Amino acid sequence: MDVNFYSLIIAAVVGVAAGYVGSLMVLKKMALVGDALSHVALPGLALGILFNFEPFIGAFAFLFVSAVLTWWLERATKLSFEAIIGTLFTLSLAIGILLVPEPDLLEALFGDISKVTLFDTIVAVIISISAIYLARIIYDKMILGIISEDLATSFGINVARVNLAYILIVSLIVAVGIKIVGTLLVGALVIVPAATAKNVSSNLHRYLALSTILGAACSLMGVLLSYVVKLPAGPLVVLSGSIVFIVAVILKSLSVEK
Repeated sequence: MDVNFYSLIIAAVVGVAAGYVGSLMVLKKMALVGDALSHVALPGLALGILFNFEPFIGAFAFLFVSAVLTWWLERATKLSFEAIIGTLFTLSLAIGILLVPEPDLLEALFGDISKVTLFDTIVAVIISISAIYLARIIYDKMILGIISEDLATSFGINVARVNLAYILIVSLIVAVGIKIVGTLLVGALVIVPAATAKNVSSNLHRYLALSTILGAACSLMGVLLSYVVKLPAGPLVVLSGSIVFIVAVILKSLSVEK
């Protein structure tokens, strides 16, 4: 089993960040937003491939613009995040598939972490740590806003700006997570560990810790499994997370019955 240890480092740090940031997404009932954002990155990846510059830069540029546009449209139209970004992601997905050269399409859609380099690893570590740090700054404000926007406003919190900051943080994680699981599946990297943790956690602190741990564990399991069975890591990361989720649901159901 010829393991690229850079891929394991990226899987661990991005998994931790995805679990941490995803814990807020599940609490805010924005799971579909995380999935939709990942599709928005595809045209940016396509431009990077076509014009020979770093696809990550193109992906994040599209994610950044889409996040700001979604935030602005949500305020201007009063439509939900899900409705707005659902509209944007279908257009982005169609454009991206048309632009991405066919030989590179599978890698763009499902990722290929086996090709990562030291530079990729350094970038992923910096971005993941930055995302966790930024999310930590706004975490309490987000929680208060989830409980009551009016209460948050009374404490001087600008809920709209905090929501924008959070969407941009999610965009960072989605962009770097694409390398592991691709644009089609990266939403699961953010959502599944948090959903699993929420189902079995009795308080917020346990939920946050477990979501972070599961994010790293599921990412590492999927990547290691890919080297064993010689299959793409992306689908196996999602499969690992889904199996953990199902097992957690079954175990909790059995404990409740007792």
